Amino acid sequence: MTIDLHEYEAGRKYDGHYKKDLKKLQKRLERIQVAHAMHKRPAIIALEGWDAAGKGGIIQRMTAEWDPRFYEVWPISAPTPPELAHQFLWRFWKRLPEAGDIAVFDRTWYGRVLVERVEGFASESDWRRGYDEINAFEAQQIANGTTVVKLFIHVTQAEQDRRLKARLEEPWKHWKTGLEDYRNRARRDDYLRAMHEMFARTDTKAAPWTVIDGNDKKSARIAAMSAVADALEAHVPMSPPPIDPDVEKVAKKALGLD
Repeated sequence: MTIDLHEYEAGRKYDGHYKKDLKKLQKRLERIQVAHAMHKRPAIIALEGWDAAGKGGIIQRMTAEWDPRFYEVWPISAPTPPELAHQFLWRFWKRLPEAGDIAVFDRTWYGRVLVERVEGFASESDWRRGYDEINAFEAQQIANGTTVVKLFIHVTQAEQDRRLKARLEEPWKHWKTGLEDYRNRARRDDYLRAMHEMFARTDTKAAPWTVIDGNDKKSARIAAMSAVADALEAHVPMSPPPIDPDVEKVAKKALGLD
């Protein structure tokens, strides 16, 4: 089914009890992380979207109750000179999760067919070849037992501008903005074309895209976290592993529970 970003612009206010529902989701995600750690299942959560779409806020709340030993957040920026000397996926191979870990990518390998395409950082032959390379890369992770969850956070131009303005007006948000925000903003139509082709070429049965309407932050956070929880839960046994009998015996004796 074709993904059209214009269908994700309603920006409906969250109509539930946000704080209560958020805590419930965080508890659910905490148990899901434990299940991945105990059953040695790796997972990748890939987030793409517009500047100021709210990816960071989603990640912050999604990982709030996670054990830091078993997950890593990778903020992806422009490749370094050593990374440019390798095939574009090389820097992502280095960041893949180990068994039982969850890797969260704040921007991803899709830069090849988005920013690198639009801004001319990759040749046309390179970014066109990138679709097949990305699909193969994701298929390899899935074949190896890794769950791959892909989210795209969409906001309208008007909402993006409102958030960019807030970053100018609030001193403690100045660090969040840079020239690239406005470079990308100026080429929104070009990015929209690239995004829609990206969906058409990489929205696969094994690794589908989930688009989140990011125009209301609370609704977006709940929707994104629910999508992640559903996808992760579907690929890991959600039953706690039995306790080691020797540990149980020693613990009961030490605690006077015999």
